[in-house]
Amino acid sequence: MALIEYHPPLEPYLDIIYQDNHICVVNKPSGLLSVPGNQPEYYDSAMSRVKEKFGFCEPAHRLDMATSGIILFALSKAADKYYQALVWGHLEQDRGEINLPMICDWENRPRQRIDFVFGKRAVTFYEVLERLPTNCTRVKLTPITGRSHQLRLHTLALGHPILGDKFYSHPQAKAMSPRLCLHAEELTITHPITGEKMTFRAEAEF
Repeated sequence: MALIEYHPPLEPYLDIIYQDNHICVVNKPSGLLSVPGNQPEYYDSAMSRVKEKFGFCEPAHRLDMATSGIILFALSKAADKYYQALVWGHLEQDRGEINLPMICDWENRPRQRIDFVFGKRAVTFYEVLERLPTNCTRVKLTPITGRSHQLRLHTLALGHPILGDKFYSHPQAKAMSPRLCLHAEELTITHPITGEKMTFRAEAEF
């Protein structure tokens, strides 16, 4: 039995930003899984679509289903990435660091929670890009660690949940967008074969 209703977007089916014999960089739409789930109805994903086209791939990192943006399929690990988000309210500080340890909230999976006793280190840098008149802020988020739901939980801890976040937003923030306003905007890697530094960018659609 499916835990969630899954209706992956079909347009664009596979938005490839860059591809060579060693890596494939995709702009994943919101609503599409990064990798197949553990049930047949959750097989359709960015990974399965890349495999369908190229025959083999390994994800270097993952994005939440509701998060859009750049995802790399390769045999090497992504080095640097940053996200853009719309959060509820106006952040007071122009930039800062969020250092709050996290752990899975087992009774409410897949939600995570802040835990100063058992949580694992989780660090995010943030920078305000624009304070909008609609009582929200456009912010650049740079995760130093890669915990599940890290950006969603860290912005919530600041009192500024991401718009459209069905797991962590309060009703006002959730109602401001039909989708999660979190997008992996830029990714920089060192090519696994040539050693060349490469940067890929996809603009947020919100």
